[in-house]
Amino acid sequence: MTTDILQVDGLNQVVRDGDAQLPILSDISFRIRQGEAVAITGASGSGKSTLLGMLAGLDLPSAGAVHFMGENLCASSEEQRAVLRARHVGFVFQSFQLLPHLTALENVLMATQLVNMPDAKRVCAAMLERVGLGARLNHTPKTLSGGEQQRVAVARAFVRNPSIVFADEPTGSLDFATGQRIIDLMFQLQREQGTTLVLVTHDSALAARCDRTLHLSAGVLAEQGV
Repeated sequence: MTTDILQVDGLNQVVRDGDAQLPILSDISFRIRQGEAVAITGASGSGKSTLLGMLAGLDLPSAGAVHFMGENLCASSEEQRAVLRARHVGFVFQSFQLLPHLTALENVLMATQLVNMPDAKRVCAAMLERVGLGARLNHTPKTLSGGEQQRVAVARAFVRNPSIVFADEPTGSLDFATGQRIIDLMFQLQREQGTTLVLVTHDSALAARCDRTLHLSAGVLAEQGV
């Protein structure tokens, strides 16, 4: 029986704009099952990235709850949420978020620092080989193309066999052909590892490859595709 890895109940986020209260998310509720690939779509400003940050425990809502692997993130300390992310979560960002002074191998190794991974260097090198960068282990980001940098980021996200990977516009900085290769790679790794994949995207073709789509409109969950 497939279990829920994420449970979102009555999520609201309101920010202060001068003397006014500006609603960002309003009464969001849904479930995501272990191993599922889910796209979060919507126009710019609809609250997609805000929602993603709350699902990962990077930010806390004004009201409501997010349960990740049975843990209530809203009732957990920042330290507890950080430990949970280190053990179970991978991230892929539009802007890659690689440390410029580190090599590709060192950037991937960063993901293993807070967990006990035996033979971490060999495991990280093997993951870079898996994403097609076996010959680029010792190259820094400035010597890599955009597609290669995103491959490093994908390797970093999946190297610990995470329970879930969050991706925020993972192809937004790439040309179409390179973006397609990155997406193919992410879905291959997701299937191989049985990882849950939650991604924010404007790309309807990419969203269609997921098992389900959550569509936000002005901070409201307007549609849950099945």
